Amino acid sequence: MKINEDQLNEFIQDSGLVSKSDFEKAEKISKEKDIDVGKALVDLGKITEDELRRIKGHILGIPFVSLIGQKIDFDILSVIPEPIARTHNIIAFKKTPKELEVAMLDVDDLEAINFIKKKVNLKILPRLTGVESIKNALLQYQKSLKAEFGDIIQKQSQSLKVLPEDEGNKISKEDLKKIAEDLPVVRIVDTLLKHAIIQDASDIHIEPMEDKLLIRYRIDGILRDAMILPKNATASITARIKVLANLKLDEKRLPQDGRFKVDVDNQKVSFRVSVLPVYYGEKTVMRLLRESVSGFTLEALGFHGEGLEKIHNSMRHKTGMILTTGPTGSGKTTTLYTLLDGLNEPGVNISTIEDPIEYQMTRINQTQVKPEIGFSFSSGLRSLVRQDPDIIMVGEIRDNETASLAVNAALTGHLVLSTLHTNSAAGAIPRFVDMKIDPFLLVSTLDVIIAQRLVRRLTDDGQKYFLSKSEIESLGKVVNLDRILFFLKKEKIVDAKTTWSKIPFYKPRVINDFDGYSGRVGIHEILTVTPTIKDLIIKNSTSGQIEEQAKKEGMMTMIEDGIFKAVQGITTIEEVLRVVSE
Repeated sequence: MKINEDQLNEFIQDSGLVSKSDFEKAEKISKEKDIDVGKALVDLGKITEDELRRIKGHILGIPFVSLIGQKIDFDILSVIPEPIARTHNIIAFKKTPKELEVAMLDVDDLEAINFIKKKVNLKILPRLTGVESIKNALLQYQKSLKAEFGDIIQKQSQSLKVLPEDEGNKISKEDLKKIAEDLPVVRIVDTLLKHAIIQDASDIHIEPMEDKLLIRYRIDGILRDAMILPKNATASITARIKVLANLKLDEKRLPQDGRFKVDVDNQKVSFRVSVLPVYYGEKTVMRLLRESVSGFTLEALGFHGEGLEKIHNSMRHKTGMILTTGPTGSGKTTTLYTLLDGLNEPGVNISTIEDPIEYQMTRINQTQVKPEIGFSFSSGLRSLVRQDPDIIMVGEIRDNETASLAVNAALTGHLVLSTLHTNSAAGAIPRFVDMKIDPFLLVSTLDVIIAQRLVRRLTDDGQKYFLSKSEIESLGKVVNLDRILFFLKKEKIVDAKTTWSKIPFYKPRVINDFDGYSGRVGIHEILTVTPTIKDLIIKNSTSGQIEEQAKKEGMMTMIEDGIFKAVQGITTIEEVLRVVSE
């Protein structure tokens, strides 16, 4: 069922999904890379893969279905075995005596269709669907976390050794190891990790309380209760995780850090483990790190317009410094890796010094710091400069010495990428001054500062609504709506003569336990260190004065970028205001 490319291009232009300038840009890229225009628009972040599928489905006359929030009868779902469903992204969702309707990402996957046809001996009716829709349906193959844990605990709770509180600290290392290798404990921890990966959690929290053990997952930046286990499971589960992360089993008084790796459905995931003594035992937090960052583009991360151009310009420089700033978990490292991916060419030597190495990248020399043996960011960076790198990535600038070495590396002919913990782009400059970096060195090295946060992304079927007059006034007190309208018109997101009362926003469509969000996207402010900004740095101006000047020169603040994305239906106003605290 091949689609005529001219027909597809004509439909995309008529749909109004992209502006004329974006379409022309995509046409140029499609010729350069020998790909179709639709794929080029997806790579540019102008349309989603699901939007492209909808268009193709419309042209082919194949219905598009959404399975989000839809409970599928398990007898129908299990017609297609889970491994086949995962590998081929195909879900059985409706059945009659003669026909079986299946939702697919690729209706040209004849191998999967033929396999199912032979298995069920029914007429197969393919339907197009989206990535989130498939993800939602695949979750239904798994019993709920509660049910799975319930089964394990009911059947095998007798095997879990009950450790009285006063004996918990006296038990020997050998006995702890035996407890950690008990089958029920292994099954509980394996189930915990597997579900966290399937549900795309970023962190697992295991928290001992007075009378229970609370398990929570952080999904799309929000902590959610996943399971409550009996108190007597605490010691065994903690011991099992310590064995996996190669930590000291008999050390319960001091914090410990470690890591381990698992492979689920050909997906390698690293777990960064932190164990901390608390009042009722030891709290364990595990950060999940997918070991592949390939395929990300700056556009897909949420960069657009002039800000994107500024970053591309700074990436062409041979020297200087590109910084990403924001709190922990705001996507700074992912942005840096995406920049490195774009800079990673055969003629360039790229070296990194990190703690920890979050993603493994080919052709990039990655070094892990080890503070316990005296190998810190500063000592590592000092050695790294002697390795003739063209581009250096420093995982984080934490102290005066690392800041000084990074600035000197940028001065002596290297392009330096790093992260800093500040709340805004302009706030990075006073932070450097606090770390005893002279302003005249900053103006010679700083190129671009990116501040960012992550907001939850709306699914495609959000509910459209318009702001009332009072809501527009209320929003206008929080953010400058005239500036946002200017940016929207400049990037041709809205018509040149439109007003706020005619601009639609979107709300999440809540169905059962599904909250209408799936995944996250960045909101950014991109500060270019221009000659006027350099003058302000030399004069020791405040971050407020620097930000004000950057805004005059066209910088979009994070909250403005958030509302900009809310207009596009990517997120909601409420989500932006939740994340950006002024």
